[in-house]
Amino acid sequence: MRSITVLGSTGSIGTQTLSVARWRGYRVRALSAGRNVPLLLEQVREFQPEAVAADPEVIPELRRSLPADVRLLEGPDGIAELAQLPSDTVVAAIPGMAGLPPLRAALAADRTVALAGKEAMVIASPLIRNLIARGSGRLIPVDSEHSGLFQCLQGEQPEEIHSLVITASGGPFLHGPADLSGVMPQQALRHPNWDMGRKVSIDSATLFNKGLEVLEAQGLFDFPLERIEVLVHPQQVVHGLVRFTDGSVKAQLGAHDMRLPIQYGIEWPARPPVPLEPLPLTGTWEFLEPDTDRFPALALAYEAGRRGGHARAWLNAADEVAVTEFLEGRLPFTAIPLVLERTLERAPAGDPDWEELYGTDAEARVLAREQAAALRAIL
Repeated sequence: MRSITVLGSTGSIGTQTLSVARWRGYRVRALSAGRNVPLLLEQVREFQPEAVAADPEVIPELRRSLPADVRLLEGPDGIAELAQLPSDTVVAAIPGMAGLPPLRAALAADRTVALAGKEAMVIASPLIRNLIARGSGRLIPVDSEHSGLFQCLQGEQPEEIHSLVITASGGPFLHGPADLSGVMPQQALRHPNWDMGRKVSIDSATLFNKGLEVLEAQGLFDFPLERIEVLVHPQQVVHGLVRFTDGSVKAQLGAHDMRLPIQYGIEWPARPPVPLEPLPLTGTWEFLEPDTDRFPALALAYEAGRRGGHARAWLNAADEVAVTEFLEGRLPFTAIPLVLERTLERAPAGDPDWEELYGTDAEARVLAREQAAALRAIL
């Protein structure tokens, strides 16, 4: 029986991973969560893990409610320790900077990681690649677009690859309104195809999610940034394409169901059956160029990629700050890329090492909050 550890078990990817575990009968060895104690306890009752980890604020409540035979680990250090426990696959689904320490811990322990949180590769891909090169850890992408690219690249020769193409739905504002300044959070959260968390949904609405995915693809596949394209594909049937030097194009298609790339990331290279209807291939498919005038965050991600690791980390941190400000009603939607741009302008050159990474992230967040406050005063 295959065993898994799920980091971020109460989030969107985490709950869908556990749905795959039900399909396949996986042994769930460990779970980590944030503060959603009721859902975590439901998962513990169903899957009976050996260990769980959670936010320090909910540890007292968990300690009162967990079965006596379940080991409880506390806080970030506990999640990193949990990520190193023996299992066949660690599903890394903790978003943002918080997902980096457990990912690092899992790879240092030579685990196979199915990676769903893109920010770690965005801000630390050279460090992560070096970590993998020194051991026997392995990274399999779970994001639908990167899973699609990964599948298309299987068996292909690197010198025959011309470019990688990531598709975007275009988000909820693809066809309007022309003026996005009055957009409200509930509108921006209505993704047309996917069921995602709040942060990722807003990033999709600004197209910054595609910028992160470009940077993630650069890191995952060690591929030149200028040869990674983004195309808007509203139907979201095609998730990734690879252009070859002979003019051929190879595409991966799939339903709007994250359980498919999650299962592939856990089972690779096998393709066991799933209890879903076959993908319909009828209908009209569109491919459009992204509008970087309306959605400038995508272009900012390319600029950060050209400038290096500090810039990537600063841009990622600025986005986390700006999205929170928007969701809490303190900034308009159109101010999100302004915070990104103003923060990126101040990013230092070069690539951080592990010791510098958290300091540069914290510095960027301070500046991003300052820029958000300055924009609040004039918008």
